[in-house]
Amino acid sequence: MSTREAVRQFDGELLWQRLSDLDLLELWNRGMKGVLSLVMVTLLMALTGGALKTLWELRLFIDHSAEVVLRQVIVNTLMLLALVEVFKTTVTYFREGRVKVTFIVDTILVVMLTEVISQWFKGGDWQPLTVLLGILVTLSVVRVMAVRWSPTLGTRSYDPVPADL
Repeated sequence: MSTREAVRQFDGELLWQRLSDLDLLELWNRGMKGVLSLVMVTLLMALTGGALKTLWELRLFIDHSAEVVLRQVIVNTLMLLALVEVFKTTVTYFREGRVKVTFIVDTILVVMLTEVISQWFKGGDWQPLTVLLGILVTLSVVRVMAVRWSPTLGTRSYDPVPADL
């Protein structure tokens, strides 16, 4: 490259032209795909580590009662399922460019169920368990509403009674 070409590359007018031709939406999409790729790799590593940890905890059968070990395995498995839901949400956003409310609510429902089961196993106070159950009921209603009035269904009207009855 000659000196003249090097000076031309750093010319303010040429730089301004290149910046004006820059598609910010394309830059955003590429950046988001890069970040989401890192998130998906991280989630896969977390899922693998969690599965190995859960498998490793089976060794506790030697020193502890089956009830204690199985409780821990159940809670760990439910948390892994929550990670699967987060992964599913991330993949959907990666593919479609939008997040589905049902996936987010499903993730929260799995996490909340894990907390309810943990509280239940602890055998502690009923007040936190009641609050968690109230949140679960609310989220379940949100989940049903998100499916029933989903934007992917279009503008069709919902007829609860089939026409052939």
